[in-house]
Amino acid sequence: MKGISFNTWPYSGFPVWVPSYPLDDVINRISSFGYDAIEIGCASPHAWPDYLSQERRKEIGTLLKQKNLAVSAMLPAPGGGPGVNASSPLAEERAFTVNHYKEVVRLASEWECPTVIWVAGWVVHETSQQDAWNYSLEGLGNVAKYAKELGVTMVVEPTPADSNLIETADDALLLSEQTGASNVKVMFDTFHALYRNEVASDYVYRMADKLHHVHIADSDRLPPGQGRCDFPAVLKALKEIKYDGYLSMEVGFHTRQAEPDWYARTSIEYLKSELAKLD
Repeated sequence: MKGISFNTWPYSGFPVWVPSYPLDDVINRISSFGYDAIEIGCASPHAWPDYLSQERRKEIGTLLKQKNLAVSAMLPAPGGGPGVNASSPLAEERAFTVNHYKEVVRLASEWECPTVIWVAGWVVHETSQQDAWNYSLEGLGNVAKYAKELGVTMVVEPTPADSNLIETADDALLLSEQTGASNVKVMFDTFHALYRNEVASDYVYRMADKLHHVHIADSDRLPPGQGRCDFPAVLKALKEIKYDGYLSMEVGFHTRQAEPDWYARTSIEYLKSELAKLD
């Protein structure tokens, strides 16, 4: 595996408004806890592309190198007022979403990030499931073509706890395959597997050679080992399929009560301990 990463949502003000920290501060914190990489949520105040000048982008890139911290993935921020719904019945919103994703892909390329996560969107009332699927497929194909030129891989994530379009491993695999693009893969989040009362390690075996990225979170977005997910089984499965991507913590961003540093420290301590048992 490439290493352990931490997603910036708990520090970013998304989707809960606070806590909210500048990205420089978060990079310093994540690095100090011993992480190999950082997964950057593309919301203000961290990485909404329109808010980042070229000078600011270079500053962040320099700091990442100074801290020896790779960027494992970039995760756009759907929902809320702007929507950014790839499956929207509004042609204007779909066009905005595709352009926004391309800007995220370009930012990822500038920060030498290999992966951008495709949140496929959600079905709006009175839009058919098939139409929503086709809208998302068209948008993903468009973005993937642009991403390939920049050497970036798009990954489709099942998000049943938040949406109603890509809910299972099979959904993600099917959307990925239908693009026909070699740089479209899949990922999964253990939290979303738990939401469906499914066994998280089953997702590893089901996705196998198409698996490019993994989000780690226990039930209730707790750090791994604090809830009901069988993480030893997940890690064993990843070793068996020879997974070579990042394990990215996506925890603690669902409530203002979360203390980001505790989530970051607790997560990496547990995961390092469990990974050592596999050696």
